[in-house]
Amino acid sequence: MKQILFSGVIGLFLTLIGTPLLIKLLARKGYGQYIRDDGPREHASKRGTPTMGGIAFILSTVAAYFLSKVITGYTPTYSGLLVLGLMCGMGLVGFLDDYIKIVKRRSLGLRAKAKMAGQLIVGISFAVLSLQFADARGNTPASTKLSFITDFGWTIGPVLFVVWALFMILAMSNGVNLTDGLDGLATGASVLVFGAYTFIGVWQFQESCANATTLTNPNACYEVRDPLDLAVIASALMGSCLGFLWWNTSPAKIFMGDTGSLALGGVLTGLAILSRTELLVAIMGGLFVLITMSVVIQVGSFRLTGKRVFRMAPLQHHFELKGWSEVLVVVRFWIIQGICVIVGLGLFYAGWAADK
Repeated sequence: MKQILFSGVIGLFLTLIGTPLLIKLLARKGYGQYIRDDGPREHASKRGTPTMGGIAFILSTVAAYFLSKVITGYTPTYSGLLVLGLMCGMGLVGFLDDYIKIVKRRSLGLRAKAKMAGQLIVGISFAVLSLQFADARGNTPASTKLSFITDFGWTIGPVLFVVWALFMILAMSNGVNLTDGLDGLATGASVLVFGAYTFIGVWQFQESCANATTLTNPNACYEVRDPLDLAVIASALMGSCLGFLWWNTSPAKIFMGDTGSLALGGVLTGLAILSRTELLVAIMGGLFVLITMSVVIQVGSFRLTGKRVFRMAPLQHHFELKGWSEVLVVVRFWIIQGICVIVGLGLFYAGWAADK
């Protein structure tokens, strides 16, 4: 359990001291954010704010994970390395997108096909590798069964699993990306979800089927390969994002950019797949789903009827145009995300209690 504490504290410390150094570096190089001309007028003042801040919490998370291993003497697991690889891979795609925006001085970075290709390469690599590396009990990091709070139903096979994993990775990555429109919104929401996955990882470790001989009810155990290591990564992410939020909250001194949003969406999906909570993440990450659906509804309505449902999509900008201040929108959306996390954890515990 010391790993979890160390990873969270180290992640928090590194982003608190590292982010301002990154801000100075990016500002010196002129790597500032370009703002959409059709966005809320209040956002024009944010033009030029350093972006690509996701570099800070990506590096801090990786460093916190490995330093916690060195301090406690434990070795990294395949599950941990796969989740970190997914985060870094998606972050790299986002970094290229951000970099092109800055160099080309435009609000659009990578071409849609190039960006999709990058995400597909990273996603397929993760999905295929996650079905390898069985442990002594025969458990691979991922399962070819669908899951809610545990695996359920028939196996869908490796091919459909890869397709399903790709859908989840793309959906959640783009969901976090759409949410990252106001100062601190996506960062604060992510902190809440990673806190929940820290708890889930610890609970699954304590109730692991590997310890079935010592459990009061072996039928209520979890077949997850490396639950404690997933908790270590979730804790590192929670600490790193919390430290980054200090500089990202309104008025933001730095934006995470696609570098950060794609990485956060990717690693959140990785935690869900490897902890066997694939459908539960749609509830605990409910804010990301809600904001994504607002875009789908807006586009679908306009194409079908020529009318818009919201004043502007994503949803957070609709409320800005209604007169809500940016801070008010962010805090209320954090509350919505907190409720989603509470409901998700409640369902997770209820599922365990029902089996007891």
